[in-house]
Amino acid sequence: MGAGAEPVPAGPTPRTLRNEALLVLALSLGASALAALISFTGALTRPGGLSDQAANLNRSLAPDRPWLDLAWQLFGIATALVPVLLVLHLLGREGAGPRAIGFDLRRPGFDLGRGALLAAGIGGSGLLLYLGAREAGLNLTVVPESLPEVWWKYPVLVLSAVQNSVLEEVIVVGYLLRRLDQLGWGAGAAMAASAVLRGLYHLYQGIGGLVGNMVMGVIFVWLYRRWGRVGPLVAAHALIDIVAFLGYGLLAGKVGWLPTV
Repeated sequence: MGAGAEPVPAGPTPRTLRNEALLVLALSLGASALAALISFTGALTRPGGLSDQAANLNRSLAPDRPWLDLAWQLFGIATALVPVLLVLHLLGREGAGPRAIGFDLRRPGFDLGRGALLAAGIGGSGLLLYLGAREAGLNLTVVPESLPEVWWKYPVLVLSAVQNSVLEEVIVVGYLLRRLDQLGWGAGAAMAASAVLRGLYHLYQGIGGLVGNMVMGVIFVWLYRRWGRVGPLVAAHALIDIVAFLGYGLLAGKVGWLPTV
């Protein structure tokens, strides 16, 4: 090393990467998984069957006060994305950036096209699995939204769907798989970890939510390995949730096949 040259900093150690990943999960979907487990335990020990209970996804936070309710909704959406910003910061600090996981705008047509096809395939099968699990008494009645009929209802539902998709796919697929790869995990073990985590933080919906999302997790990880991008997964997840949230808001109580509470 020449005189006056700055020493090149060493890369993060495996222990640092492991602790970083655990902290990111503790601030986001790992905490959601634990909360879902507690919620499901409460549902199991409550009198009555699971299908007689409800899992409410988007509800009013200030009933009869629409402007305050809107403020709370936007606050919740924004703060839920803070872990994503943290992950993007960590990726940038290591010199990789969001392009390393395919979370960028380089291929919008590819992302939206593949995402739409994926959403069409998974959305329909997921609905059938939910209806079957609920009929079998293995799932709570999922209420995608119970917001008041105000002007901002559907825009907020779209924002909520996009927030869900960005948070989950960036962290539980792109970021987590990158860190597990760096820690030397095998492809199968990393896929299992990602899929099980996805299933666990949906356990509040019941066994159907657990199993269905684990299967979805396996498919999403497999496609991410093939495509090298989370962009299509974000698009697919957003479209699935948008259809579920808006569809429920428009159809609940008007069609006989859609369970309500």
